[in-house]
Amino acid sequence: MSCSNSRIGRLRDRMADLKADAIYVRDQSNLRWLTSFDGVFDDEDAHAMVVTPGCAVLHTDSRYDEAFGRAAKGTEVRIDGSRKTHAAFAKAAIGDAVATLAIETSIELGEYRSLEKEFADAPIRMLETSGVIVGLREVKDADEVARMKAAQAITDAAFAHIAAFAKPGMTEREVQIELEDFMLRHGAEGLAFSSIVATGANGASPHAIPGETMLEAGQCVVLDFGARARGYCSDMTRMLFLGEPDERMRRAYEIIREANERVEDALRPGVIGADMHQLAEDVLAQGGFGNKMGHGLGHGVGIDIHEEPVLSPRNKKPLAPGNVVTVEPGIYVAGEFGMRLEDFGVVTHDGFEVFTQSTHEMVII
Repeated sequence: MSCSNSRIGRLRDRMADLKADAIYVRDQSNLRWLTSFDGVFDDEDAHAMVVTPGCAVLHTDSRYDEAFGRAAKGTEVRIDGSRKTHAAFAKAAIGDAVATLAIETSIELGEYRSLEKEFADAPIRMLETSGVIVGLREVKDADEVARMKAAQAITDAAFAHIAAFAKPGMTEREVQIELEDFMLRHGAEGLAFSSIVATGANGASPHAIPGETMLEAGQCVVLDFGARARGYCSDMTRMLFLGEPDERMRRAYEIIREANERVEDALRPGVIGADMHQLAEDVLAQGGFGNKMGHGLGHGVGIDIHEEPVLSPRNKKPLAPGNVVTVEPGIYVAGEFGMRLEDFGVVTHDGFEVFTQSTHEMVII
């Protein structure tokens, strides 16, 4: 069975739970996952899909019709390239036998109004759903894990390269350009996100935007970056120390390393995401850096750089085999420095397999 047929089957099971006769899918990441088509989606929000118990039809336009047709061979997905609105396509694909149509709450209001108008004369109920396919995507299969490992291998190689390249006197932006160029020249089909390079006090801002600030001796540089390969993301954060760090920075690094490794040792099926976050917070507090993180400990990764499940106070659900998460404790001291040590990997049946291969030892240049 193809990946798409298996995933569509899982969606049909959820539809039955929801008592939905059909589902209308517009989220492009959800479509990528459902179809498992490689090399045909781009950034255009141009496609829609209807899944019923008996069919799975993807609506597109002439720019994609041929490529999608090739990608759909061997799957149950049928391609509809007719020149009509997505709403009109949905009505035609569903026919007269549907009483309840599930829709994603993430669709735009204008599109919802178009659906309402299209189905105005049909005895159909629209069932608003949130996170149905996103929830299915939480558990990764072996193919998805292999794709993320491939993306991480590029990311690890990029860190080794940039550790040899970066020097005091360079700007954050120079380092960012070199980092991203290396990933693109060494197998990445794109970036998982715009890379963060933050030196000195800028590192205390977790989502700092690289600028013209120069790297200086005695500083710590935060590097948060990831490649996209075969449709999937990687995500890691490491630090470069520009010369021997002072005692406070060295202590901070030891504490975030301990928090990272304690959580990775504890991750396994059945543990609660919120508890993993609290474990990291406890280690930071015991080391003298309480209340210096401020963000969740980790998040899911896959087709999107931020997916479910999360390791944060809001996740009270137990983790399951196949969940892919980051572990990224951080310490941010305003006006002084910031640090974050991030790996990602998959929850296995008896533990946690880390994809990230870059060292946890301090990297001093």
